Formats: sequence, structure tokens, C-alpha cells
Amino acid sequence: MLKFLSKVVVEYCPLDLRKAAAVELLAQCNGRKAKDSNPACSVELRRLPAQPPTEDPKSRPPLPPPRVLVTYLNGAEEAIVAAEGATVQGIRDQILARGRLIDTEQMFRDAGEKWPVVIPEEELGMSFPGIKPKKAEDKPQA
Repeated sequence: MLKFLSKVVVEYCPLDLRKAAAVELLAQCNGRKAKDSNPACSVELRRLPAQPPTEDPKSRPPLPPPRVLVTYLNGAEEAIVAAEGATVQGIRDQILARGRLIDTEQMFRDAGEKWPVVIPEEELGMSFPGIKPKKAEDKPQA
């Protein structure tokens, strides 16, 4: 996951019960395997301050949701809210999907192709014959 990123910032309030996904993602980013995949990626933790207690708990403003701020290698930044219902796998999948898209875009640009790729309308309607697998008899014996 870190191979697509140059910076990861995890923000949450320590008193917030919704922080589980953000904390787990932080632990995964600080793991040896993740660090080995991209040692140049910086991983930061920002603890948000808790609101001071008030006499009336209902008048207290709500805590901001935990979030993950990622900066991709091409400089694009994204904020992912890791609030209730968010899972670490969902956040990882979102980062990986965006990273693969950026990687694909860079491959096309390096090859001198325009991005985004525009597929002509007539090609979209064409049928695809598929690939017929070779039978075992047709394969040469080694």
C-alpha cells in the first residue's frame, strides 16, 4: 500500500470511540513489511484535542471524525474519513485503487499516449471472441 504514497497522516481524538480503523491503519503503515515497501514514505500521527467538558453534555460540540490524509507519489492528496462503519480493509482498498489508477496513468503518459484513454463508441459495441485455451494434446511436451 505504501508503494503508491509519499506521506500518510492519521488524525483522531484519543477519546473518540470511532478511531479503531484509523489506529489499525497506522499500525499497518508502521509495520516492518510496509516500511520496507517504501522507506521514503513518512507516516505521521496527529492527535486531535478533546473538547473541554461543559456543564451540559448536550451543548458540547461533536468530535471531528478520525481521518487519514494521504499524499500519492504524483503529489495528489486525498482525505479519507475513517468514521463509524469504516474498515481498515476498505481504506486500504480505496488507497490501492487510486494508486493503481495513478500508476496506470503514468504508464500511458510515459508511452506518449493521451490520458484519459478514449475508446471510440463503435469499438465499445464490438464483440470479443475470447481466448480459446489450448488442449493438453496441443501443448508441446518438455
